[in-house]
Amino acid sequence: MKLVRFQVDGRTTQGVLERDEIAELDGELFGPLRTLSSHHALSRVKLLAPCSPSKIVAVGLNYRDHAKEIGMPIPDSPIIFLKPPTTIIGPDDIISYPAMSSQVDYEGELGVVIRDRVRNVRPDRARDHVFGYTCVNDVTARDLQKKDGQWTRAKSFDTFCPVGPWIETDVDPDDLLIESYLNGVRRQSSRTSQFIFKVNDLISFISQIMTLYPGDLIITGTPAGIGPMKPGDDIEVRIEGIGSLKNRMG
Repeated sequence: MKLVRFQVDGRTTQGVLERDEIAELDGELFGPLRTLSSHHALSRVKLLAPCSPSKIVAVGLNYRDHAKEIGMPIPDSPIIFLKPPTTIIGPDDIISYPAMSSQVDYEGELGVVIRDRVRNVRPDRARDHVFGYTCVNDVTARDLQKKDGQWTRAKSFDTFCPVGPWIETDVDPDDLLIESYLNGVRRQSSRTSQFIFKVNDLISFISQIMTLYPGDLIITGTPAGIGPMKPGDDIEVRIEGIGSLKNRMG
């Protein structure tokens, strides 16, 4: 099932996408929902980021091919950092190039949307707390990341976390093709089977550090092939079984 948030007729709501039509839903996305009689053509609405998390927990260096690409050893435990919710934008929104950076990179990633409150969950029960999966671009000011020696500034500019185009609830995250296309040219191509730490392990690890809430977003790391974007470039993240997230660098 593909769950979308969208704007139509001046209001924001949610629905289920079936082919090219959205059946509107009433209620809270992470609570009881009922289908309304309203239906909307996908072409007539503006899709929004499908979740509004209290926090974005990001994982660094979680693909074996990416670790090899940058000459880093395989970590013993997940490397995590936070991105603020103000980084989130939706499909087709513009990524803003910050004036203080001279190199802004794309990083295509699988996003995990949390279903309910999670604290100290075991890996074998972690999947019970997943609402679904989405495409994410962990945009990074690479020059600032190198300059600062830590990642907060480089990862936190407004618009630096495109998410979408929807939440897919019926997909197995353990072996999906993930790709990024810059101006139509494939730059990243890997599979989530390359994960160093799988989704269950990441949720369990993070939940031992901080409480996760409904709608929180875990972004699971990027594969090999990261690279720079410039104003006017189009960037697309495609994930098998989920969809395609397209944005432009402004």
